[in-house]
Amino acid sequence: MEKPVMRKFPQKMADIPIDFAHPNQTLMQGCFEETAAVNGESRSFLTYIPEKLEYCQPCLIVAPPAGVDLAEYMEESGLKKLADDKRLFLFLLKADPSGWKDDGSDADYMNAVYTEVQSRNYYVTMQDNIYACGIGDGAAIAHQAVQKMASEWSGLFSFGTIGVNLRESSECTAENAEQNGTELRIEAAKCQVPVWMTFADLEDGFNLQAVDYWKEQNHVTDDPLKGQGADLIWMPSPVKRFSEVNEEQIAQVRVTLDAGEVTLGRLEKVWNYIGMARRHRSFTRKNLRYYREPLACGAVLQERVFEGMNRLWYEYVPESCTADQKWPLVVVMHGRGGTAESFFDISAMSVVAEARRFLVVFPQAGIHQQKPDGLKNVLYWNGSYEGRPVNDVAFIRSLVEEVAKRLPVDRKRIYACGQSSGGIMTDVLCGSAGDLFAACGSWSGMYHPRKVHGTYEKTEDVVPTLFICGNKDRFCTAETEDEEFPFSLIPELRKDIVEKIERYHLDKNHVQTWTTWPITWYSYPNSQGIPLLTVGIVSDMAHANYPEESWITYDQFFSQFAKDEDGNLCYRGEKVLI
Repeated sequence: MEKPVMRKFPQKMADIPIDFAHPNQTLMQGCFEETAAVNGESRSFLTYIPEKLEYCQPCLIVAPPAGVDLAEYMEESGLKKLADDKRLFLFLLKADPSGWKDDGSDADYMNAVYTEVQSRNYYVTMQDNIYACGIGDGAAIAHQAVQKMASEWSGLFSFGTIGVNLRESSECTAENAEQNGTELRIEAAKCQVPVWMTFADLEDGFNLQAVDYWKEQNHVTDDPLKGQGADLIWMPSPVKRFSEVNEEQIAQVRVTLDAGEVTLGRLEKVWNYIGMARRHRSFTRKNLRYYREPLACGAVLQERVFEGMNRLWYEYVPESCTADQKWPLVVVMHGRGGTAESFFDISAMSVVAEARRFLVVFPQAGIHQQKPDGLKNVLYWNGSYEGRPVNDVAFIRSLVEEVAKRLPVDRKRIYACGQSSGGIMTDVLCGSAGDLFAACGSWSGMYHPRKVHGTYEKTEDVVPTLFICGNKDRFCTAETEDEEFPFSLIPELRKDIVEKIERYHLDKNHVQTWTTWPITWYSYPNSQGIPLLTVGIVSDMAHANYPEESWITYDQFFSQFAKDEDGNLCYRGEKVLI
């Protein structure tokens, strides 16, 4: 078996050309050496990127046995083949020559790699789908790392005796932290985590303590089941006191009693369960849910070349939306660095569409160079390529026109929403495509002049606007109180709010306020009492959105607005006076 060649990433990723037939594809493939800063020192790790891998695919971070050659072990263990087959980013940690340290320092190292792989220096990943694995004496390191930052990891599996008392370190958690320049926030809260452990002896004290620890964290039932390669499966309790709209109680604790070597077959069996989970940003903390893969859920992938670049979107048509009548259409746009596929999952808007009977499309953004000398193909709405703006407004217009030709779209009820960069794009459409959209909902992002790399002519139409963001969202909210408004936004967004109030002829002193936890609402009605601008501030939330926002946006806002046969805006059937 030929040993993979280890390379280093170039300092100027901007020199690498983009394949416009696959704009979201990683620009380099193979094995690379990277470094992460931890506790005042630099630690190296191996990065493996399979050929033709798309951004935002799941990441597997592995603590292998101490002393192994990382490149050779990746091949021999089956980890490389797993990454190739399952389309994963793979990262292997390197132990100190003296071996792994279970005092917490190597757990910090693993968590530092978690942070580093999201820096978008050489590729783009998400914090939603990163998983930990420990093998041999590396098993303890993986368990301690996830224990410190349970709210960040989507799953954990290990092969070998745990080798450390998790009870003694159970109170040792990482500190809250933000990574400047991206949307990553480390919350370091204790919560449920899907766990699968493989070891020979359940009676071993450390192994038993680890099982008990994760059983408590996951609130499982007393009596285990068996199957799918696991000898013991403790299921989450069937008693549910809370809604599962935003978080699902899905974390099992699985144990396989086996001391055999790690093989591709065993890795695949474990990954088929662990890889089902995703941990998404929300209010209070990050929440765990099963992954909604668009095609498996019934969505259809569409691809077209637009202005020289391959563009794509997912269409979701509920079975109840039959062709004998027209249905509303909602356009849902992902955030910076995300994808149409990832936001189908995160937003859960397809679930709302099923319940409320409307069509929904999830388009994918154009590209942008986020950092000097950095990647030129970070997915980003209203970006630019080599100084030329990407015309995403024209792309969305063409998408809607094509969809309306093939599907039973009610042109009087077309809406747009999105998060972060997608929220900015939504607000751009609010101003430049008011003839098309009856209402717009921006989540954690509105028009920001420095983040829109194109100029679009504004339409005369008034488009009702809903804006939702977290009170801890440093991309949207200001730290100081506002003397004129009951909420505080950064200057760029505040200016946008003022312009909407003036354009819609609203009174900034006439605001209706109420709270439905966790959101405090501020609504600005016109002279008819129609809410043309509504702002929602979510308690204890950073830069994020969550599925309930999709329900709120459609039920409480979009569904209230439509256009009549003459193109006039109406609210609950009443014509809006401009």
